[in-house]
Amino acid sequence: MTGFTRDAGAADLPVIDHLFRTSFGGTFGHLYNAEDLAFFLAGFTPEAWQSVHDDPRFALRLAELDGRPVGYAKIGPMALPADHGPDAVQLYQLYLLDDAKGRGIAGELMEWVFTEARARGADALFLSVFVENQRARRFYQRHGFVDVGPYHFLVGDQADEDVVMKVAL
Repeated sequence: MTGFTRDAGAADLPVIDHLFRTSFGGTFGHLYNAEDLAFFLAGFTPEAWQSVHDDPRFALRLAELDGRPVGYAKIGPMALPADHGPDAVQLYQLYLLDDAKGRGIAGELMEWVFTEARARGADALFLSVFVENQRARRFYQRHGFVDVGPYHFLVGDQADEDVVMKVAL
């Protein structure tokens, strides 16, 4: 790894929350009415982030550029409705701020995702991505992911059309 990322600690959780809200809102916020977006974001509380951090089934990695937090990745147990074996792992989030894109940071985060998933004994890695997020879909395809089926991702009362993607490890 080239040095952009490190394991996230409890002190990093407010930063990760800020990165999540900034990245999600900046990329997808325009798709939702204010009530649906607020309802969705309300599920990401300090207690929820702490619970993820404290649960050994999950792992968080923080990305920094010149000492400034610019992104993160989160993996954990499978929750997607996809055909999988008992050793599958899910990539829940891999988010970067816009000014950090195109610098190899996402690739380094993905390298960590693969390494961490394998260390956990995973034989497959799954994720979901918004069908219209072509940049992300191309990124995941470059890393060996293939589409395996549709998924409705709820943001408040709005169901987005996502695609579940999988890569064998």
